[in-house]
Amino acid sequence: MRTIGLIGGTGWVSSHEYYKLINLEVNSRLGGLNAARCILYSFNYNDIADLNQKNDHEGVLNLLIDASLKLEAAGVDGIALCANTLHYYAENLQSKISKPIVHIAKATAGEIKNKNLSKVGLLGTKMTMEQGFYKDNLAKLGINTIIPSDRTRAFIHRTIFNELIKNVFTDATKQQFIQIINELHEQGAEGIVLGCTEIPLLINQKDVEIPLFNTLDIHAKAIANFALEWL
Repeated sequence: MRTIGLIGGTGWVSSHEYYKLINLEVNSRLGGLNAARCILYSFNYNDIADLNQKNDHEGVLNLLIDASLKLEAAGVDGIALCANTLHYYAENLQSKISKPIVHIAKATAGEIKNKNLSKVGLLGTKMTMEQGFYKDNLAKLGINTIIPSDRTRAFIHRTIFNELIKNVFTDATKQQFIQIINELHEQGAEGIVLGCTEIPLLINQKDVEIPLFNTLDIHAKAIANFALEWL
């Protein structure tokens, strides 16, 4: 079994879920007392938030490089960034390290392609919704992406950082997200990418009719697949 280096703490709520889901997937396939071999590097997310406030992308990238090199020195066989938004840096990070990154957007694109969908709505932080690192990976497989309005994107971003990442989940917020999802469905989305790993902790498939792509679950399974490829 390969050893996975998990870069988490961004935020800790979903990092906890990553650890659980990866181990559940490994155990479901191997049985017995088997669990994933992994090493977690957990950030103090406030350090990254401070750099984001300054729009210091180089500073964030340097933190990721440092964490990845420490994990490589500890003997990991691959790196997993336990957050969608961190994949904005994945391409540059990959060029600075030797071990492969298990990419969340590539794994999600594959799942969407398997469902034969051609247009999806994308929810996440403003960076995830507005930058190309997610949409480009979907476009490579012929999948078009639509995103909410400027005002709605601001609401989603604010809610992620003021509530979800702090482990605050309310019914009022859930209902607003359901409304946003339904609006994207009306605009032609055939599925919705929950492109922030805290959003699936707020809303799930039973809440809406349109197919949801839970990136937390998809990524955790992709990480487990990578770990077990040698077996």
